[in-house]
Amino acid sequence: MTAHSLRLDHLVISARTLDEGTQYVADTLGVAPAGGGAHPLMRTHNRLLNLWGGVYLEVIAIDPHATPSIDAPAEGGTARARLFALDDPATQARLESGPYLSHWVARVERPKHLPTWQAQYPQRIAPIVPMTRGDFTWGLSVPDDGAWPAWQGVGDGVLPSLIQWDSPHHPSTVLPESGISLKALKATHPQADIVAAQLQWLGAAHLIELQSAQGAATLVAEFETPEGLRTLK
Repeated sequence: MTAHSLRLDHLVISARTLDEGTQYVADTLGVAPAGGGAHPLMRTHNRLLNLWGGVYLEVIAIDPHATPSIDAPAEGGTARARLFALDDPATQARLESGPYLSHWVARVERPKHLPTWQAQYPQRIAPIVPMTRGDFTWGLSVPDDGAWPAWQGVGDGVLPSLIQWDSPHHPSTVLPESGISLKALKATHPQADIVAAQLQWLGAAHLIELQSAQGAATLVAEFETPEGLRTLK
């Protein structure tokens, strides 16, 4: 772990609807996510579950009531791609089978300034998009096409998005305690060597247990709950 190591900020459960994602988490962990709100720029909305140690779990889905946000307001402008690959047909097809642990987000803390870091290494870090939800403001690395963060064309949700909070407080400080803690975040990837190299460069390799395996990339999170060990995947 280096002096510039990142921290785990939150885990992402993608779902067709917030109700489906909330039920999946409640059935698995015994506590339902609540609160949250809308992300107007991304046309998504979420619910949150606090975890021990300044980490939280986010259930996210397309907001069916959102007003389209336009990247280019002039004639010919198109709606901005949603984050976490929610517009990807492959993601939408997978969500037909139910919510799943799709991604994770690593926190960049000051004095490192995330937009400056991205400007120095635009090939390694996606553009930083200013975002808001209620009283919270932050910058998040979001590829222009809404795809997963990647290095050398490899990502698949296993490489984290990067976040830096501008608000004086973090969501975990205002969410109710759940009695649940993250025990381990694990992943497999068929090109684990490329993923591992980027994780090391970011200072995030210590946050996830990565193994090489053929087939589709996977993410698994293990939790300690009042009812024992539980797993989201």
